[in-house]
Amino acid sequence: MKSNTTRILLAGTLFIAAFVTGCAGLMLGKAAYTGYVESADGSRIHYSVSGKGDVALVFVHCWTCNDSFWNKQAGYFSDRYRVVTLDLAGHGKSGSTRKRYTMEAFGQDVTAVVNKLGLDKVVLIGHSMGGPVILNAAQDLGERVVGIVGVDTFYTPFVYPKTKEQIDAFIKPFRDDFSNASTGMVKSMFPPQADPELIKDMVAYFAKSDREVGLSAMNEIFTWSAIHRSAALNRYADKLRNINADPETRNNPANPGVVLISGAGHFVAQEKPDMFNQALINILDDYGL
Repeated sequence: MKSNTTRILLAGTLFIAAFVTGCAGLMLGKAAYTGYVESADGSRIHYSVSGKGDVALVFVHCWTCNDSFWNKQAGYFSDRYRVVTLDLAGHGKSGSTRKRYTMEAFGQDVTAVVNKLGLDKVVLIGHSMGGPVILNAAQDLGERVVGIVGVDTFYTPFVYPKTKEQIDAFIKPFRDDFSNASTGMVKSMFPPQADPELIKDMVAYFAKSDREVGLSAMNEIFTWSAIHRSAALNRYADKLRNINADPETRNNPANPGVVLISGAGHFVAQEKPDMFNQALINILDDYGL
């Protein structure tokens, strides 16, 4: 006859095995799968997918970032939606054949992923540079886009340089010393109350950003803004919603389509993920999704 100790150990082993098997099943149900697709110019674009559903949330990262910046959103929203993240050309795990990193070409990266996955009902969500990118993608994707969410990209206090001289002057420090200028800009985007470890991680990441991609993309952001921004915002005014930073908690949104995240700086989704996620849920509910 087995001792009580043996029975307890056996029962414990069976319980752990069942628990692990159950968790593994849950994890497999939510696990992201990854793939690659060629963009219009042949650049190889990396993407990840998790969750399921008729509605796909397509998250587009900011300047010189990658899809991991959306990690705290991908897991959260995959219970209810199909969640897609991607690396724009020249970023993260994506390749590049291009010399100019235009907003139009980045938009084609997003379109290529949406087409590859056969998505028919899409909400485009873009942070910072991702804002112009998703407006360009929306033009390509047409009625498949049921919502557009800009994240600290439109209707912010930032004044974009408009003339070539102003753009060149803004970019000059980055041409002279890209790493220091990039990390200095990133530090300035956090409020005093931000998590020091998050700031440290962000600064370390941006210090390693690709200089040529960054310089080209920065120039193209401002050029697109000077030429196309106003018309694009008017074109998508009915679909566009915004989640913006409110570092000083002034609670003074630029218009009714802007939700402010109190105490957050530019990296809203990373600094205040819970508040950001709830704000996005509210927007999706308003869309009827």
